[in-house]
Amino acid sequence: MDLLVLGAGPAYTDRPGATGASYLVRHGVTRVLLDIGQGSFTKLAATLEPSTVDLVAISHLHPDHFIDLVPLRHYLRWQFHPARHVAVVAPRGLAGRLDALHDEPGFSAAALDVADLDPGARDVGTLRLEARRVRHTADSYAFRVSIADDAGSPQARGLVYSGDCGAAMDLAPLVRPGDDLLVEASFGEGPVPPGAEHLDAPAIAELAAATRPGRILLTHIQMDHDPEATAAAVRSRFDGPVLVAEPGVEVTIGG
Repeated sequence: MDLLVLGAGPAYTDRPGATGASYLVRHGVTRVLLDIGQGSFTKLAATLEPSTVDLVAISHLHPDHFIDLVPLRHYLRWQFHPARHVAVVAPRGLAGRLDALHDEPGFSAAALDVADLDPGARDVGTLRLEARRVRHTADSYAFRVSIADDAGSPQARGLVYSGDCGAAMDLAPLVRPGDDLLVEASFGEGPVPPGAEHLDAPAIAELAAATRPGRILLTHIQMDHDPEATAAAVRSRFDGPVLVAEPGVEVTIGG
């Protein structure tokens, strides 16, 4: 199983080439996309045929995590005759938001098969996707992705993606020792402003000490926070590998 970072940016940034949050997990012929933020459809289309994605999992209903469903929908609707469809799971209300954006009832359903996301696990091809609510919006999720056939093995390694999260320890039930932890570090070295409901390096280091991931990938770092300084702050309290997720970064999960 491997992870390709299509985009790792926050809602706004001055970093050239930044793309909104989007992470492609592949195993064999199965492709699961975690979020699809601004600009990420272009990266997806340059990587594979977008209609072959088995599932798009949306962590929460902030546009920087789902807005490129719009170009995906247009592509599926107009590039093929008849239109193709891609499955999407998301917190309740996503389809209505996309329809309202275009003032067109049924806009989403023309090419996106949207289902409500609930806590729990589902198999998608050869992969297993586990969702758990975290503090951020009223209905936000983190995900763990693993190989379905290995789900019962305590040695199996997976990928835990935080989405946006205001309490690091909300992620702890998803993380098994040795997992790769793809975690937002919006406020860099910290501190997180009151009410922001995001994470910083000290919170991530505390989570790592409690859960012992094999590797940490930092993502979604806000403008004016230095990514390398953020990584150094996590490394000061975690002795495993710490990477900064950027578009094009590819890693083997558990490798």
